[in-house]
Amino acid sequence: MRIQSTPQSVTGQSTSTTGGYHVPARGRLTRRLVQLYAGLALYGASSALLVEAGLGLEPWNVLHQGLAELTGLTIGAVSIVVGAAVLLLWIPLRQRPGLGTVSNVFVVGLAMDGALALLPEAHSLAVRVPLLVAGVVLNGAATGLYIAAAFGPGPRDGLMTGLHRRTGRSIRLMRTAVEVTVVVTGFLLGGTIGVGTLLYAVSIGPLAQFFLRMFAVPTASRGSAVVATGSPHGAILRP
Repeated sequence: MRIQSTPQSVTGQSTSTTGGYHVPARGRLTRRLVQLYAGLALYGASSALLVEAGLGLEPWNVLHQGLAELTGLTIGAVSIVVGAAVLLLWIPLRQRPGLGTVSNVFVVGLAMDGALALLPEAHSLAVRVPLLVAGVVLNGAATGLYIAAAFGPGPRDGLMTGLHRRTGRSIRLMRTAVEVTVVVTGFLLGGTIGVGTLLYAVSIGPLAQFFLRMFAVPTASRGSAVVATGSPHGAILRP
């Protein structure tokens, strides 16, 4: 993602603006990198919890699971392949990836497969329901960490913003159209939809916004926080 430099603040610290965020140009890089990779790893782990719960997945993982059933690959491996394919679609849309965009493709899938290898199988609802709730809440926290790091959108969200700019249609419409398509396709291929899919849909926005504010990186200039403002080009509350 392109970063445009802004003049030095009254404190003499230079700052920059990227994707709707006001972020420090220096002095916060370590924290942002930690947040980026912690968020991506936790996102993969949260997706693994939803897979083990078996009560419904988030939209893109419905597709990933369906493709995994079809190809015999792990769901994490499919996530990486699909993420890379979606990233290629950025080229005609003239989107520019950031460090977070490229990292998203690999880290989430690897973390998901790693967590699935460690998690025991869950059979009873007494275990599956808490796994579902924990997965949704952890996903919100991971999303807040990742977005607040301000290293660029994930490939899937960048696809939606790119379609928005190219077509002139609203981001909400583009997101709905894309996610309905991937859910229906994934379900037809054998992906799991259910109460978890609905719970995720209604919860992830408020949860991610809450954690985004919690994990916001203070700016060097005023000590204020990095928050999503204005248009959701820089953050659609999901990697």
